[in-house]
Amino acid sequence: MNTDFMKSGIVVPILTPVDKDEKIDETKLREQVDFVIDGGVVGVLAFGSNGEFYMVEEDEMERALKIMVDQAKGRVPVFMGIGGIATKKCIRIAKMAKEVGADAISVLQPMFIKPTEEELYEHFKAIADAVPDMPMLLYNNPGRAGYTLSSNLVYRLAHEVENIVGMKDSSGDMTQTEEFIRRNSDCGFKVYGGKDTLIFGAMCHGAAGCVATTANFVPDLVCSIITKYNEGDFEGSREAQYKLNPLRLLMDKTSWPVATKDMANIVGRNVGDPYRPNKSTTGPKYDDMKEELVKLGYVK
Repeated sequence: MNTDFMKSGIVVPILTPVDKDEKIDETKLREQVDFVIDGGVVGVLAFGSNGEFYMVEEDEMERALKIMVDQAKGRVPVFMGIGGIATKKCIRIAKMAKEVGADAISVLQPMFIKPTEEELYEHFKAIADAVPDMPMLLYNNPGRAGYTLSSNLVYRLAHEVENIVGMKDSSGDMTQTEEFIRRNSDCGFKVYGGKDTLIFGAMCHGAAGCVATTANFVPDLVCSIITKYNEGDFEGSREAQYKLNPLRLLMDKTSWPVATKDMANIVGRNVGDPYRPNKSTTGPKYDDMKEELVKLGYVK
């Protein structure tokens, strides 16, 4: 399957702007799509982890995806994130994404439960088979799901299911990321890193790029890590990574995943609050984030 649309660079797991009634704000969402594309991203991932997919009803997901596809206007591909537990729900969302016009889907391993390797294989294959002409990425997030996708499972899926063409690996384990890349390099399978602090490292190991939430508010800085790397400016790439890391590490001090919206609001994006029960950060933690953004020149 053709994967030319999956460019080397940063894919942003775009945040979901909401109004005071927790209804997705169309105007702000359109503005955010333009902001990240203008900032240099090579793809938009709707309803990834930092898009708060677990908070949003399917009808609202569909409405928002239509807005994103319309606003992107083919400038970059739009990926639909799928994080359901039940296979039938994931299939339903995958079919919706295809009908709406998404370029690909990205499927997280089921949370809360802990399936066997064979159950996982059948789960991912069933979703891929439901949309056979649509590219699909795996999304490995052991920190949230409670278990990791093994390199053996990913190898089987990459080599046996034609439209499973890549993955995002948020394990933070560079050996595992490297193995995903090494074992599947013969079939054009593309691996994107999933840790903003390890973009440079992932590129050194042969990743296609990174899915990075910090691109929601400092896209130029995040994208420069890969731009410089691809230009052969490895020192400049590493320096950009080191510049980003303190900002990204501050995000871990808040309740997850509110810092993405906190920082977007600090730099003037006005994307609203996180879905409850989460609340926007206040106090010293908020002050630390703002101070770092001031230091980087994004806030006066």
